[in-house]
Amino acid sequence: MITNEHIEQYLAQAHRYGDAKLMLCSSGNLSWRIGEEALVSGTGSWVPNLQKEKVSICNIATGTPQNGVKPSMESTFHLGILRERPDVNVVLHFQSEYATAVSCMKNKPSNFNVTAEIPCHVGKEIPIIPYYRPGSPALAKAVVEAMKEHNSVLLTNHGQVVCGKDFDQVYERATFFEMACRIIVQSGGDYSVLTPEEIDDLEVYVLGKKTK
Repeated sequence: MITNEHIEQYLAQAHRYGDAKLMLCSSGNLSWRIGEEALVSGTGSWVPNLQKEKVSICNIATGTPQNGVKPSMESTFHLGILRERPDVNVVLHFQSEYATAVSCMKNKPSNFNVTAEIPCHVGKEIPIIPYYRPGSPALAKAVVEAMKEHNSVLLTNHGQVVCGKDFDQVYERATFFEMACRIIVQSGGDYSVLTPEEIDDLEVYVLGKKTK
């Protein structure tokens, strides 16, 4: 059962992501699984200063709002990810400065593994989704499909989506995603990436497991 304490915790995390400049004004949206329901930022809400009356409580299985607040137009992919990924509890769609700049590049990088933090936390492969209208069924389908096997995706001319088990993991993935893109942009495209062997070495000796 969703309590007022859950909502207050959700609002605090939304503001935390806003303070990190992961989104501006009404860009971006956030969801959090609590049992069979999810808290989702409401349509037109500003995540950086999200208020209680703009939080939608949605049934994950059906997508139906339970409290009369219309969820974000991107709630379809949020709830789709939560349905497909029982290991995921938090989904963040954001538009940080450098990662969004990379999403608008004509020649996007095929490899983001500029530092060890990327394969360890963001994902050694980051799918690039073609441009689809925000809120469209085509976008939701593409994002959900890509995130069945990945924890982070780049949306062409739009932004980014990351997911994770909790708010801290999602914060870590989003900020390291932005860090990688900042390195890529500020290097003027003249950057090196870790080799597959170096990534395998990290997976075995740092994580003790394979990463997605």
